[in-house]
Amino acid sequence: MAGAATRKAPRKPARAAAVAPWGDLHEGDLVVVDSAPLIYLLEDHPAFAPAFVGLFELQEQERVQIAISTIALAEVLAGPFKHGQEALAKRYERALAGFEIVPVSHEIAVTAARLRASTGLRLPDALQAATALEIGAVALVTHDRDFSRLGGLRVLLGEAP
Repeated sequence: MAGAATRKAPRKPARAAAVAPWGDLHEGDLVVVDSAPLIYLLEDHPAFAPAFVGLFELQEQERVQIAISTIALAEVLAGPFKHGQEALAKRYERALAGFEIVPVSHEIAVTAARLRASTGLRLPDALQAATALEIGAVALVTHDRDFSRLGGLRVLLGEAP
């Protein structure tokens, strides 16, 4: 059979296919992750990384999808650049390349402006939330309680380890 070599093996059903164990996310859900959880993971922060590890494990298992905005990318890389750690910044950049990176589009900018005007969010936060809304994510994953003012967007703050 000529086409048999290119055919993928059938996927084994996940143990809990209907609902993933982190954040009550469902199989295949798309979430946008804010800067702080990414930094916690990359730096292996002892107090805060455990609250988000489950989400990243689900992404590695291809049970959920993670997207990040170019704003999150810039915020994550700013720390290493600020301290002259070019090699660390490159390592972080390579690690983040495994996620869908969403550039700020015209639509995201307009939605962010509306959110900023209606909620008082800082512009980077409004851009993160607008990214989630515009790409149809089921939630924004963050460690920032400022997002609690948002209506119409589910905000996940992490889970107790």
